[in-house]
Amino acid sequence: MLDVGIVGASGYTGVELIRILAGHPQVRLTVATSRQYAGKNVAEVFPSLNKRIDIRCENLGVEELLSRADFFFAAVPHKTAMDIVPQLLQAGKKVVDLSADYRLHDQAVYEEWYQPHSSPEFLGEAVYGLPELYRDDIRPARLVANPGCYPTSVILALAPLLREGFIDPATIIIDSKSGTSGAGRAAGVANLYCEVADSFKAYKVGGSHRHIPEIEQELSLAAQSEVRVSFTPHLLPISRGILSTIYATPNEKSNQTDLHELYNDTYGSEPFVRVLPAGRQPATQHVRGSNCCDIALQADTRTGRIIITSVIDNIGKGASGQAVQNMNIMNGFAEEAGLMGAAFFP
Repeated sequence: MLDVGIVGASGYTGVELIRILAGHPQVRLTVATSRQYAGKNVAEVFPSLNKRIDIRCENLGVEELLSRADFFFAAVPHKTAMDIVPQLLQAGKKVVDLSADYRLHDQAVYEEWYQPHSSPEFLGEAVYGLPELYRDDIRPARLVANPGCYPTSVILALAPLLREGFIDPATIIIDSKSGTSGAGRAAGVANLYCEVADSFKAYKVGGSHRHIPEIEQELSLAAQSEVRVSFTPHLLPISRGILSTIYATPNEKSNQTDLHELYNDTYGSEPFVRVLPAGRQPATQHVRGSNCCDIALQADTRTGRIIITSVIDNIGKGASGQAVQNMNIMNGFAEEAGLMGAAFFP
């Protein structure tokens, strides 16, 4: 059994990690940290976990954590992670970091969008944790930067087209919608029920969302040339889920058969990416609570564009589920271990 710790267990990604790990056949959750709930049983903080796991939240420093686990999930905010992760690595631990602190390869780009980086020496070592693209690099890694939720939905949807030079990168427009859990568990007026229910709005319009450099970094690598995108996120009045609708112009005339052949060749053997048959569209309720990404493709013959739609659970494949998928790969477990539960429906 692998002893695993969660640093920052009281947010939505933390509780989802606990839920998944509680049913994982090859790991044992030995420590879960939380300043706010220190001393309380996890099931007291999250009643959904009652009789599923018996562990207390603790407020521990890094030195105290080292003897408690061999593998750690850092589920803390940006900047906090870069204060913790280097110490864990230097002690010989393996880490999946769920913040943005090690996702961007270029220090200058990170600092333009976030804040000064205190451990840039690890940026070159960190592996971007999208298994469908970087599985072989993840396997020997000791530090994996878990992707953001919006980027996961977008990169999986676009990578096959860009790798094959199928579309003009300059024409990419991304319209993404997320449930409110994407904003985290901290109290805020914008996330109150009365502010969100019966409403639908765009935010961070005009190229200001922090996931843009991450999306452009990975799409540029797939295309082997610089890619800049128009990305607009929206807030849905649902608890969890992301739907991305992406538009692009093909370099040559395309048809439905070619599109499906390309995506089935790319993702046909992937356990968590499901390419939908022609005529079907994905829905967030079909991936809710799962680690799946559903993708649909449509050749718009009237406008000459390609339309790709993808859905994920922003806490699942967009965060904690993908983090466990990366942990499995890093430790030689079956990649699907603990993650094959079907989506919640209805």
